[in-house]
Amino acid sequence: MKITVIGTGYVGLVTGTCFAESGNDVTCVDINQKKIERLNAGEIPIYEPGLTELVKRNAAAGRLKFTTDVATCVPSSRCVFLAVGTPMGDDGSADLSGIWGATDSIAPHLADDAIVICKSTVPVGTNRKVFERLRGILNRDVEVASNPEFLKEGCAIQDFTKPDRVVVGVMSEYAADTLEELYKPFLRTEHPFLVMGLESAEMTKYVANCMLATKISFINEMANLCEAVHADVNEVRKGIGHDQRIGFQFLFPGAGYGGSCFPKDVRALMATAAQAGVSAQLLRSVDDVNQAQKHVLYDKVKSYFGADLAGKTFAIWGLAFKPRTDDIREAPSLTLINSLLAAGAQIKAHDPVAMDNVREQYGEKITYCAHQYDALVGADALVICTEWNEYRTPDFAFIMAQLKQPVVIDGRNLYDPAKMFKRGFHYSGIGLAQPAKKEA
Repeated sequence: MKITVIGTGYVGLVTGTCFAESGNDVTCVDINQKKIERLNAGEIPIYEPGLTELVKRNAAAGRLKFTTDVATCVPSSRCVFLAVGTPMGDDGSADLSGIWGATDSIAPHLADDAIVICKSTVPVGTNRKVFERLRGILNRDVEVASNPEFLKEGCAIQDFTKPDRVVVGVMSEYAADTLEELYKPFLRTEHPFLVMGLESAEMTKYVANCMLATKISFINEMANLCEAVHADVNEVRKGIGHDQRIGFQFLFPGAGYGGSCFPKDVRALMATAAQAGVSAQLLRSVDDVNQAQKHVLYDKVKSYFGADLAGKTFAIWGLAFKPRTDDIREAPSLTLINSLLAAGAQIKAHDPVAMDNVREQYGEKITYCAHQYDALVGADALVICTEWNEYRTPDFAFIMAQLKQPVVIDGRNLYDPAKMFKRGFHYSGIGLAQPAKKEA
């Protein structure tokens, strides 16, 4: 099948590449000429494990192409995916200017049997507006469908090729049958292909992310309570997670969620609710709890060292909002960095892949270390923000030797508190009982 994907961001590039991998003829389009030139040269602008190899293989086979010209690919495409960004506006609602620009650009070139499929995360009612906009431009009806993505950064290839389910919102049986044919190679293990209305598909994406965000904010709030009453959230998590009604997924306490999806989608659904005259108290609380949680690590730093941090140096391990990605959007590490810099502290940071993105934002205000252990030298404490695998089993004796003070503040609960205390560290995690206190 001939496919055009408008947008070569995270979703568009993964979508186009995976469809090419299953034998389709795919062209990815972007208005950014430099980005297209990089892609045609085999350079991948995002970090996603396995993506570079797939792009190069399918480009070499001629199944995957990159261009800025919609006129060269849209006329022959049966499926045209819109995968452009929908960033959060000042009021929390989604900015749809990219959707309208993409819709207008493809309209004159659409074949009579083409289906325009919105892969971008958009508010309820957007696909219906795309349909009306196309009809207004072309004076004819165009098939429009909603196909929300459920990709986790760091696991996107796996999520796309082996999905839990595929959700499509359609206006006709023709669109449903076409999309089922397209996705059939990825659903061989009997995972469902769910067909529903446009509005239900749009809502499904937001509700899924908001549910997961709710679980994260819930366990973080419970972790803070556990710490206050000298309970251990890891023990509590096991006690509730074995209840099949609850489960363990997304019940790992930490320094708050970030990234491109959860913060934006929670606030966008809040905006949708406000527009519909519906109270969204739970969603507001989820967002408020998460924003507060991002300050927990700095609060722990102040609790140990006091409010005067001028002249202190802190090693930070992990800058991305989660492992296996270079995405720093709304990352808890940035909240910590901002607070430490404002307090006059020095920062030595390490991340396996995200340091270039942080450098673009902070320049030389902080020190970037090529190796995680380099960040420890002369630091007063180590603060862990991201649970990269290379941080899980470090040389603790070396950490102790390099730090000025044996202080580890762990925003991801990577280590066993009892063992850390036996090693001589002051160790503070999220929601963990603290048997040792700093000596006066």
